[in-house]
Amino acid sequence: MKVLIAGLGNMGHAHALAHHHHGASEIAGLVNRSGKALTGALAPYPVFGDFHRALAATKPDIVVIATYSDSHADYAVAAMEAGAHVFVEKPLATTVADARRVVAAAQRLGRKLVVGYILRHHPSWQRFIAEARALGGPYVFRLNLNQQSTGPTWEVHKQLMQTTPPIVDCGVHYVDVMCQITDAAPVRVNGMGLRLSDEIAPGMYNYGQFQVLFEDGSVGWYEAGWGPMMSEVAHFVKDVISPRGAISILSGMHPASDSVEGHTKVGSLRIHRTAGTDEDVDFPGEPGHEALCAAEQDYLIRAIVEDIDLGRHMSDAVASLAVCLAADESIRSGRPVDLGGQA
Repeated sequence: MKVLIAGLGNMGHAHALAHHHHGASEIAGLVNRSGKALTGALAPYPVFGDFHRALAATKPDIVVIATYSDSHADYAVAAMEAGAHVFVEKPLATTVADARRVVAAAQRLGRKLVVGYILRHHPSWQRFIAEARALGGPYVFRLNLNQQSTGPTWEVHKQLMQTTPPIVDCGVHYVDVMCQITDAAPVRVNGMGLRLSDEIAPGMYNYGQFQVLFEDGSVGWYEAGWGPMMSEVAHFVKDVISPRGAISILSGMHPASDSVEGHTKVGSLRIHRTAGTDEDVDFPGEPGHEALCAAEQDYLIRAIVEDIDLGRHMSDAVASLAVCLAADESIRSGRPVDLGGQA
């Protein structure tokens, strides 16, 4: 299958390498608006400066979209209308309406659409979710991911914040985890946020937190902040509590907060059961960032070849985005947002 990759930042580069090594796909082109010459394994492939020209020239079977989030929806729909299946990095879109438009296009055109929820492909996170579900709800979720970003990483974060705040860009991963554990619909969201740097455009904020209430009574808290002012203390909290105990990722296993590899790493789980003793589960040899990106691309190829039903995958992507965008709305309006269980 011929593949076009749009966007060659950290995620796009890893996805491109996945297809470079995959036996069932062949890179037909790369879209790189920066104009920088490519080196290493990707150097021989054709490079385009414009997505739509690349789409017309390469006629791909698969399009991988790893550009900034404000282009995701339009690029995904254009790719599907051109006959391609699509992998799109999270968030699926910058509005719920656009996310639903992408899903509707996939359903109407019979295309496979996979969204970049990388934790879904991580065996340690799969175990984390399974152990939490085994405890039974209702649940308390305490999740965060703060990044003390400086230098080039801070520049990337400032670029991302031209359209998307941290609680949306990162938050969709962890709301997706909450939703997989509860299977209950989110009904209300309340958020707070703050702009902590003059380097960020007015109207945007680099720190946010929100609380979400689910139909089964479960409650969740999520926090995300980017920038050189962020603390390295308690920057990685992953805790799920139920009446029968708790599942926690031991944060002492985690590297500096701006480590891409550290964002998916579990290291060790602590399983606390009210009826017994605590149990620590270690995960040596966890897959790294590139291996997880390869797993995502392999899943898309299998979904195409085996005609896997991606209906739940797509609806979950819309639901998690709806919660995070509602949190953003709550921060900007100063009021809770009622989802009515319809996210």
